[in-house]
Amino acid sequence: MKPNPQIYARAGGVLYLVLIAIGFYGEIAVQGRLVVSGNAAATAANIVAAEHLWRVGIVCDLVMHVLDVPLMLILYVLLKPVSTFLAQLGLLFTLVQTAVLVAFELTLLMPLFLVTRPAFVHAFEPAQRAALTSIFIDGQAYGFSIGLVFFGCACLIEGWLIWRSSYLPRPLGAFMVVAGVCYLVNTFVLLLAPAVAGALFPSVLLPAFVAELLLALWLLVKGVDAAKWRARAESEALTAF
Repeated sequence: MKPNPQIYARAGGVLYLVLIAIGFYGEIAVQGRLVVSGNAAATAANIVAAEHLWRVGIVCDLVMHVLDVPLMLILYVLLKPVSTFLAQLGLLFTLVQTAVLVAFELTLLMPLFLVTRPAFVHAFEPAQRAALTSIFIDGQAYGFSIGLVFFGCACLIEGWLIWRSSYLPRPLGAFMVVAGVCYLVNTFVLLLAPAVAGALFPSVLLPAFVAELLLALWLLVKGVDAAKWRARAESEALTAF
């Protein structure tokens, strides 16, 4: 049975929108509410007062990473007819990104241990616990940015494949290329010039957010040109032999 690209496209659109919604919730309702920039003591106190919310934020992140996996596969299937090699390369970049983010997710558990477990509460002074809490939160933020290097590369590849596909709009491909550039600029500026990164964030990532939202909505509402997708798939299959 031949795959139905429209089913893949609709499923991909739903997954992408769910991922965006969960990410937005985690950033605004959890991190934005509990993490006080430049005030380690207030951040630690907020986590103590809203421990459950902090845990919900971690669970939301993990759900995002789980949903990333089927979305990766769907995008691979949709873009494979353009170039199997590049679609596989994009898939691998996204897999590395997700692995990096999952690994750094462990650092968000450390603040909970420091401020809620009696053994750690009595072992460190309040100022020390607050400082260590901020270190772990900052470490996760940097880890997230490092993961975005790989996602940025994946966006560049996906954008190029969409541009060349003929069954998805070329502007979507251009937007995804811009998204990839934004992710790369954000991370490398953060690593090389943190003060500049602070001035650029979050505006530097706004084009990436718009690009991914447009792609998600297009996949959900319009999908792909199924006839052109099948023609490209058959052509790619023939050239593989």
